[in-house]
Amino acid sequence: MSSLENIKYVWYASYGSNLSRDRFLCYIKGGKPIGSEKVEVGCRDKSLPIEESTYIMRYPLYFAKASERWQKQGVAFIGLQKDEKFHTYSRKYLITVEQFKDVVKQENNGEVVEIDFDEVLSNGYKTIRDSWYGTILYLGEVDGYPMLTFTADWDLDVPFNKPSEEYLSMIISGLKTSVELENTEIVNYLSSKPGIANNFTNTDLEKLIESIS
Repeated sequence: MSSLENIKYVWYASYGSNLSRDRFLCYIKGGKPIGSEKVEVGCRDKSLPIEESTYIMRYPLYFAKASERWQKQGVAFIGLQKDEKFHTYSRKYLITVEQFKDVVKQENNGEVVEIDFDEVLSNGYKTIRDSWYGTILYLGEVDGYPMLTFTADWDLDVPFNKPSEEYLSMIISGLKTSVELENTEIVNYLSSKPGIANNFTNTDLEKLIESIS
């Protein structure tokens, strides 16, 4: 695929708190996610995703920076270099191109963003803004629609940082309800991730998991 000129929908593949459908829908419909410090404005088009399913990313997951939304602690990013050894769970949502633009805008604190989709698809990724989530990454095509996500352009060259329990709980909720992982699988998945490793013990993670109904 080389052009988005005639494409109305794209897959948005989430790997952080948007693994939780309820949290992601705050970006669509507006509202304040559980545990977050910020009320989201939502998209101009508040239609629900056409389809959604689990997808495995072959990019490394890590936690860094200090987010105002999430108790001024670390949040999730993925690296830019694909490698089959990595196994990052994501939830992909089929939404309109305009909705994707609005989600990117909200992730960039309401700043206007211009996305050259053709360049993203051609190059694999494109930094559209010098910000945490200002790099759009093309993950391939599924069912005739391009799959996109966003991350940072520093590609792991940044100090890792511990995420808050509130933020991590949102991710765990998504892994449980959307990805449908067992508790032990969640512990094994998260415990080695940079930013979580050395900051949360397996017991800490188990307690967080058990606190989520």
